[in-house]
Amino acid sequence: MRTHLLKRSLVLLSMVLALAGISSAGILLQINIAPPPLPIYDQPLCPGDGYLWTPGYWAYGDDGFFWVPGTWVLIPEPGLLWTPGWWGWDDGGFYLFHEGFWGPHVGFYGGINYGFGYVGFGYEGGYWDHGAFFYNRYVNHVEHVTNVYNKTVINNITVTNVSYNGGSGGITARPRPEEEIAMRERHIPPSSVQVQHVQAASTNRQLYENVNHGKPPVAATPRPAEFSGRGVVQAKAAARNYVPPQTRAAAAPVRNGPPAPAARNAPAAQPERNVPAGRPGSPAHASEIQSAQRPGFTPSGNQRADQKFQQQQQKLYAQQDKERQKLQQQQEREHQQFQSHPNPQRQQQIEQRHQQQTQQLQQRHESQAQQMQSRAPQPRR
Repeated sequence: MRTHLLKRSLVLLSMVLALAGISSAGILLQINIAPPPLPIYDQPLCPGDGYLWTPGYWAYGDDGFFWVPGTWVLIPEPGLLWTPGWWGWDDGGFYLFHEGFWGPHVGFYGGINYGFGYVGFGYEGGYWDHGAFFYNRYVNHVEHVTNVYNKTVINNITVTNVSYNGGSGGITARPRPEEEIAMRERHIPPSSVQVQHVQAASTNRQLYENVNHGKPPVAATPRPAEFSGRGVVQAKAAARNYVPPQTRAAAAPVRNGPPAPAARNAPAAQPERNVPAGRPGSPAHASEIQSAQRPGFTPSGNQRADQKFQQQQQKLYAQQDKERQKLQQQQEREHQQFQSHPNPQRQQQIEQRHQQQTQQLQQRHESQAQQMQSRAPQPRR
């Protein structure tokens, strides 16, 4: 009993330090239960130039895990990028939370694919050039920004939404050489608005897992600590592999030892969604195919031809969204059926069929979009 109280006191003390932005070697918290998988959500619109996306994650408070919504944050100074915080299994028998930080390069963040450019290593959402930040529209929801470009980000790895490294069922990624170098560079801790963002989340009962069951009502926000109003995004769903904390506690590792070995440069397992719409990969369900991000359109100078082409584009996208929603509803009904009458063999067959259906739909939609793009009016010479 005294040991339990001691551990709980350490957890609460660590939480206070975390909320105050104080850390020891970047480790803010240690607990003996794995965090929930990442929920499925879309990214809100970027407020404007000078903001960088910081992905959402599960933090730990007095009443268990709570969701810290993803948000756009003003970059503290030119040239800096954000390395997200992450949970990892320690050989002492705990899951440790490693604090995120700002630096000139992105360091190791557990191999966790938080989406929106944070694919498990590095950052595919943008880059600095001569003091200006350029946003990749393929993974970011941006409109009113100066510098943009399109770069395809491919995801060919099994989707899991796992939110921690090591331990039972965790990601087995290890730091790459460039990440190890980045970890030795000058770092800046989370800004005051980021600390306020975590504090606000910790006081919102609806963000606690024991209330939202892995599907937070506020999954992402346009600006830190703004959990209501225009632009706030609700989670679309909990991850498919979500299980309640009692089940995760029962499955917690009992041995002391490091995570299973993995190749040094092995890519991390990727999360189920948390990526903007239209991103290719290997989705297993229709809910993982989103519709927000579409190929860009460059006006040709022929107003009539451009207008006609855009109308055709919108008609195609509306039809694709309708087909995706229909398949998603069908798959969700089948999920509910086998959840009420568990049958592992039958469930495996259904999952395989869902994956095949989803990938066929995605491939057809991509082919249709490519054909549409080939018919775009050509700029006048």
